[in-house]
Amino acid sequence: MTNERLLTNSFIPLNLSGYESTGFHRGIVTTMSFITAKSFLAKPGQVPREWWHVDASDKILGRLATRIATLLMGKHKPAYTPSTDTGDFVVVTNAGKIKLTGNKLEVMEHDRYTYYTSGRKVTPVKVILQKNPERVIEHAVRRMLPKSALGRRMLTKLKVYPGAEHPHASQQPKSMTFVAKSKPTAKAKARS
Repeated sequence: MTNERLLTNSFIPLNLSGYESTGFHRGIVTTMSFITAKSFLAKPGQVPREWWHVDASDKILGRLATRIATLLMGKHKPAYTPSTDTGDFVVVTNAGKIKLTGNKLEVMEHDRYTYYTSGRKVTPVKVILQKNPERVIEHAVRRMLPKSALGRRMLTKLKVYPGAEHPHASQQPKSMTFVAKSKPTAKAKARS
């Protein structure tokens, strides 16, 4: 009975030809069909890379970082493969004009550790934005990428500059536009 399957209710034998496998489950011989589609898995260098330009002036840090991380990983492409770097290059300008919501400017801190005893260094974000504003964006994006060698390789494609000028004009980066999220109306608030 390799090519037949008995229906438990009516005991009518069915002829199943093609790709199949037989198994035994709870005293009933079953036949399963294995007709599957092939998935595309990108190999390194198989997916073409693009260059994107993002203007960070008056953008919220977290929302901007998620969009940048998506571009760096390549999740916006149909050929996305989790184990391969299929992402694009991202150039971020005006990193010094980034916005933080709430009172994060006063409260948020970045930690470093020097690996010496009592080597924890805590720096407020307000100080980092004054000295090296590009580090705030790099830090936020780095934490949204995979925590592996692949994630570190993806981070090398991120180019952040504090001002409006950047040296990557010859790559002709496409400008990335962001759609502002609309605020909920009174009717939507009443429903929830």
